[in-house]
Amino acid sequence: MHHCAEKKGKPAWLKKHLPRGGDYARVTRLLSGARLHTVCQEANCPNMFECFSKNTATFMILGDQCTRHCRFCNITARPPLPVDPDEPARVAKAALDLGLHYVVVTSVTRDDLQDGGAAHFAAVIRAIKKTGQDTGQTIRVEVLIPDFQGDVDALKTVMDAGPDVINHNIETVADLYIQARPEAVYQRSLDLLRNVKRLNPGMPAKSGIMVGLGETRAQLENTLKDLVDHGCDMLTIGQYLQPTRNHLPVEKFYPPEEFDDLADTARHMGFKKVASGPFVRSSYNAEELFQPA
Repeated sequence: MHHCAEKKGKPAWLKKHLPRGGDYARVTRLLSGARLHTVCQEANCPNMFECFSKNTATFMILGDQCTRHCRFCNITARPPLPVDPDEPARVAKAALDLGLHYVVVTSVTRDDLQDGGAAHFAAVIRAIKKTGQDTGQTIRVEVLIPDFQGDVDALKTVMDAGPDVINHNIETVADLYIQARPEAVYQRSLDLLRNVKRLNPGMPAKSGIMVGLGETRAQLENTLKDLVDHGCDMLTIGQYLQPTRNHLPVEKFYPPEEFDDLADTARHMGFKKVASGPFVRSSYNAEELFQPA
């Protein structure tokens, strides 16, 4: 059945003042001229103005058309386009032009490609790193990857390119997968994080979860425990916001103090770095989260 829900009115703490600034306009212009997608724009992220003003952006490679139909996501599921071989060079040039020293790269899910797009991820990482070396800068690269349908070789391809952080979002608790992520598998996502540590114990493994989809506190704590048990070091927790009436409804708006409480719980469980708050998204303050405590 096609679910059509009234969107809940947002509480006061979810109202965000959007600055209008030269930095935002400059970044938007540059990205448009380079024919690049950012998940910031595609997902209509509430932090976009802030991040663009800090010269940070999350590049979305492999097109803007996803092969999966997650019920929380505002990126379109349509037949995907061929992989663009010039994209790694364009992303690297944009990172340089924007003066970025920490770049986040993500993608739509490309189940149509044999390696899920892993070789393309690797090419983008290498292009950004080479641009940094050629200009005498250290550019760190965090990749937010899909599950590659559990293909460990695909994960290894990405890791061999030398990213600084591997991020893969668990998104929600196990019991809500069938409702929210019907084409994903909870254990497969956990196994990916475990494989990151198996392939390279020194590689930071990061994951993110949305709250407000109807999960219980006990379910949330079980998921956090599962993440720690599978080697996850870094965690983001943010409020799910319903992008359109055709998406899953928000069951609960967590107040800021509950996010603080979840952060304390996560740190006690063993996460090394935690960002938790209503507006936190996977890439939010990624550079700050990466820095040594």
